Amino acid sequence: MQFVTVRDLRSASRDVWDKLSREGELVVTNNGKPAALLLNIGDSDPEELLTSIRQSKAMRAYNRMRTEAAKRGFMNDE
Repeated sequence: MQFVTVRDLRSASRDVWDKLSREGELVVTNNGKPAALLLNIGDSDPEELLTSIRQSKAMRAYNRMRTEAAKRGFMNDE
């Protein structure tokens, strides 16, 4: 995965867009920490793609909650 800085995005946006076209996805960092994800969606439906991303985020949150509950003894395999 490729990284670009917020500064790159501001000062060399054309280069960032070219890189996004080549790579397909970029992580934008702010003060050295990941802050955003840029995705080249091409001809995809933005709403459909965003729905898929939201579903994935929700599933990850659900799995984290289940793992934490299991660690605390609130859940078992039954």
